[in-house]
Amino acid sequence: MKKTANDRIQCRQKGNENISTPSLLIAAPSSGSGKTMITCGLLKLLKQRGIRVSACKCGPDYIDPMFHEQALGVPSGNADTFFQTPEQILKLYEERGKEEKSELFITEGVMGLYDGLGGIRQEGSAYHLARVLDCPVILVVDARGMGRSVLSLIRGFLADDTSHLIKGVIFNRMTRGMYETIAKVAESELGIGILGFVPQDSTLSFESRYLGLTLPGEQKMLAEKLRKLTDIMEESVDLEEICRIAGLGDPAASDDAKGEENSLEAAIERGMEQCMDCRPTANRTRPVRLAVARDEAFCFYYRENLRLLTEAGAELVPFSPLHDRGLPEDICGLYLGGGYPEKFAKELAANQRMKNEIRQAVGAGVPTIAECGGFLYLHERLQDETGQIFEMAGALQGECFYTGRLVRFGYVEIEDENGVVLRGHEFHYYDSTNNGTDCLISKPVSGKSYRGMHVTDTLRIGFPHLYFPSSPGFAEDFIEKMRRS
Repeated sequence: MKKTANDRIQCRQKGNENISTPSLLIAAPSSGSGKTMITCGLLKLLKQRGIRVSACKCGPDYIDPMFHEQALGVPSGNADTFFQTPEQILKLYEERGKEEKSELFITEGVMGLYDGLGGIRQEGSAYHLARVLDCPVILVVDARGMGRSVLSLIRGFLADDTSHLIKGVIFNRMTRGMYETIAKVAESELGIGILGFVPQDSTLSFESRYLGLTLPGEQKMLAEKLRKLTDIMEESVDLEEICRIAGLGDPAASDDAKGEENSLEAAIERGMEQCMDCRPTANRTRPVRLAVARDEAFCFYYRENLRLLTEAGAELVPFSPLHDRGLPEDICGLYLGGGYPEKFAKELAANQRMKNEIRQAVGAGVPTIAECGGFLYLHERLQDETGQIFEMAGALQGECFYTGRLVRFGYVEIEDENGVVLRGHEFHYYDSTNNGTDCLISKPVSGKSYRGMHVTDTLRIGFPHLYFPSSPGFAEDFIEKMRRS
């Protein structure tokens, strides 16, 4: 709840058992419980208090980290126990903590706390990540329509918490009257801290579509929503106790921090710069220029992929297939990430010069990676959900089309003809008449497999979103191909 300057306590760097920067994981019993909303509220409140906070998203999601970065100006990324080994995860948090001079990490969970691979395995779950980090968990519980029954729900989650990581609960969509009634009973019977509540308010909700939340820049009145949310949480959530659970004190907000109000446009630009981080590593004598599609249509990139490419010797050069007249000069490679090309198909189709240059570059053997949305764009044609057909880049024969259903979803392992194995994730409502057959794509739980992707010496394109660090040497090999091109 709201504190005054007289309530200031000293900031202490206690840290977690496995990482040196204090950390919390915000989880929930299920998707749709309000994790993203409450995580964003906490990040903004902490930033207002002058705390150097960093964020992370558990799992393969691209959009939630955009909310952390673009809407709030807080550095963010992904951590995933299917994509990464425990050693890689701990190194990631340590390095980011030092680079960003973080005083606190807030990690947003994925789905329900215990939901991992196939919905049944621990690997890939928020709980597995919390165990790797030895990180306290705060459970966000959607209590709408419940009274005492909410205690049974929490009791069940506590019973499965074998590592005793759940340290507190925040109720979402609960009235103040019910909160005042239930909080004391919950603490008495369950022995867990009840850290506050957020009342039901439809004006606070974030808009969604078939791939999840819409992008921060598309959210109506986002800055106003976040301002209203933090005003509410300042009064209804015990931020001091949350910081104590993490091992970090709660310094009073400084006047400078409280008064810092930047435009959403500036925050978006700041977030894009943080994500792209185009600086090549110093130990490379001749960085090679990699053109990375980056605009409203192509915006899904794992931070660690970009980092690995720069460490391997790439200079990341952002460009816009939507707005630029052509490709950047002197490039040696192309990276077309995922996003929403179908939402901008008309504009992409109209940029004829860009399409021609990309088609010519791919045809000339410029090393190219294209994932999901980027894969759609390389086709000859794209048919959107209304049935309208648009001419795309034409670097790949075939047509993509909207199916009206989720075609593929979930984690995959991808093995090409040379034995290179990458881990990735699929989530798409579009299909192709030319999916490719160059890789064996396998589901890690069911063992089911199918052929997909187009892979040559210079080309790796298909629907899966790839996680480069899962395959040692992949980024270095791609950069070496760029050097030879």
